[in-house]
Amino acid sequence: MDDVVREGLPQARSGEGAVGAASPTWAALAAARFSRRSPGDRWFVDETYVRVNGVWRYVYRAVDQYGQVIDVLVSARRDAGAARRFFQRALSTLKVTPNEIVTDAASVYPAVLDELIPSAWHHVERYANNPVEADHSQLKHRLRPMRGLRTDQTTQVIIAGHAFMQNLRRGHYELAIDTPPALRVAAAFAELAQAI
Repeated sequence: MDDVVREGLPQARSGEGAVGAASPTWAALAAARFSRRSPGDRWFVDETYVRVNGVWRYVYRAVDQYGQVIDVLVSARRDAGAARRFFQRALSTLKVTPNEIVTDAASVYPAVLDELIPSAWHHVERYANNPVEADHSQLKHRLRPMRGLRTDQTTQVIIAGHAFMQNLRRGHYELAIDTPPALRVAAAFAELAQAI
């Protein structure tokens, strides 16, 4: 299993066509990447839990002050290595450095943030992380009726896809900006179909 994960989606192995580089889904997401608005400079970072094949996994998520989901990462552990991977991934894909990062009181964040983003102010205060905590409920609401997640990789793909759709609905992409919010997703996919 030598799958390569790019932007949260696996590249198909030979013989597969579901989410491969030549599939319409992959092309639509690749085209949408260039129309994404730049995230804000204040990030709210937290982790939540999901059950994958009967085992609890951690999902690191970051949301900016405007409600845009910045990045997601599924990890088997909640340690400094996972937090470092999450921040390195978020910083490398967006090319944006935040000025303020709001987290919970997890002991791994100060050392990782001092290492990766020393100029950012690390804010830890009770109830300050409520925007990302409230955003977790949207993800949990979507995952609850599903029949279950079987692998970490499919979990990563589904959660990244949920973040993409959430950002699209909230208007964080320069797609279908003149349409009403109820019709924004359909209009955005119509624009993406023309771009491919």
